[in-house]
Amino acid sequence: QVQFVESGGGLVHTGGSLTLSCAASRPISNYFGISWYRQDLGKQREWVATIPDEGKLLYLDSVEGRFTISKDNSKNTVYLQMNNVRTEDTGVYYCMTLPPTDHWGQGTQVTVSS
Repeated sequence: QVQFVESGGGLVHTGGSLTLSCAASRPISNYFGISWYRQDLGKQREWVATIPDEGKLLYLDSVEGRFTISKDNSKNTVYLQMNNVRTEDTGVYYCMTLPPTDHWGQGTQVTVSS
């Protein structure tokens, strides 16, 4: 099973920017794609964005135009550039294969304060 190590989270003010990284233990090109998810306290985990091995990037409506997902196959790493963040972007961010499995990483905490 592939393992992910997410990093780059932290405290940021509304309107600020943050870049998350997700390092995979296996080549990400082995999968149909990689997705970012997030989960805030007391809420269900929510899909945020997907970068498929081929094809169009996909985003949750509320992050479209503010977040950018990208990848570096040579480093087996997927990124999430978060711009103009909002308080509702707060949560633990995880990455996962497409299709998803039950093996989640530790995630990285993003806290957006006003």
